[in-house]
Order: sequence, then structure tokens, then C-alpha cells
Amino acid sequence: MTREPLRIDIVSDVVCPWCIIGYRQLNRAIEDTGIAVTILWHPFELNPDMVPEGQNLREHLAEKYGSSAEDSVQARAKLTQLGAGLGFTFNFSDQSRMVNTFRAHQLIEWAAAQGRQTDMKLALFRAHFTDARDVSDIGTLTEIAGEIGLDPAEARDVLETARFASEVRTIQRFWTEKGIRGVPAMVFDLEHLVTGAQGVATYAGLLTRLDAARRG
Repeated sequence: MTREPLRIDIVSDVVCPWCIIGYRQLNRAIEDTGIAVTILWHPFELNPDMVPEGQNLREHLAEKYGSSAEDSVQARAKLTQLGAGLGFTFNFSDQSRMVNTFRAHQLIEWAAAQGRQTDMKLALFRAHFTDARDVSDIGTLTEIAGEIGLDPAEARDVLETARFASEVRTIQRFWTEKGIRGVPAMVFDLEHLVTGAQGVATYAGLLTRLDAARRG
């Protein structure tokens, strides 16, 4: 009898560096263990009240967390090193910006309806962190949709009409009511919550234990 792949729900934001780090660690664990999984992405906005023009990242971190310029430099260096080890490129600069991601999450939900959710999510991570593109901008988001093989014209219509806005808000409320206050948050097999980027070994161990339990 063929078992269903192990389900992993990931609550995250496309401007969260630890979210892509955590995903890359998880993906490596999946490759190492060979365990079949299904990944479902869910929206979370780190800064739902971010102004349309965004904010300089260093200024944003100083205001939100009290981070000094030195703290920011050290954090960026750590993330850059971790990313490189996982095959992901962070290109931080003094011009890096924090932006509103509500439109990006709507685009991800639209892509999910076409079986391209992970492709879109990863494209948005790359656009923001590697290519310094504005993932709050409709034109940029439309281009990204086209780059992964989806219809740019429909993507623009989805965003201009806010076709998935209500759905995104509903999903956000669901996870907030479940107690999710920070990301990444991963729920394995609908039961086991892991928060933060916990490393390849941690994810591999959990996958192995859950797979063994499902085998009985």
C-alpha cells in the first residue's frame, strides 16, 4: 500500500531571511533522508503596516529591534555565510529595503491554484534577497510570474483586482489563531510544530522519526 507523502505546512514571509534558510535546511534534510513530502506554504506578514514605499532595512531593524549598525553588519554576514553553505545568495547592501508583502502573498496563493506555489515562493525569495527587486511592486511581481512560466497578464489582473486578498487574510487569521507569532513556523504531519531555522540534522531526525512512526 502506497502511503501519502508526509505533509509539511510552512508559515513564512518572503522578506524573512531565516525563512529561506530554514527551507533550505529542510530541503537538504529531505534530500538526505529520501522521505517523500508535500509542502504547503502559508502567508505571514512580518510588517503588515509597512508603508508603500518601504523602508531602508538598516533603519527598519534599528527602529523595530534596536539593532545597532554593528549588529546589522554582523547579522548580515552570518546570514550570507549560512546562505552560501546552503546554495542561496544573499546580496545585502546599504540600499536593502524592507517592503510590504501582502501582494506577494496574493500572488503565491494564485500560483498555488496552478500547482506552482513552491516555484513562486522561491522565485520571490530570490527576487528580494539575491536580486534586490521590489516584491511589493505590481510590475515586478508580474514579471516574476512570467519568469516562472505563468501568465503575466493574469498575474497583473490578480493583483490589481486583489482577487486573493480575502483568502490571504483568512489564512493569516487561521495561523495567528493557532498561536503562530513568528516565522518560519513548520508543522509536520499536522501535529509537530518547529519554529525557527533549526538545522539540517534536526529536520532530518524529525522526518526520520515521523516516517518510522507512519510505517508502524
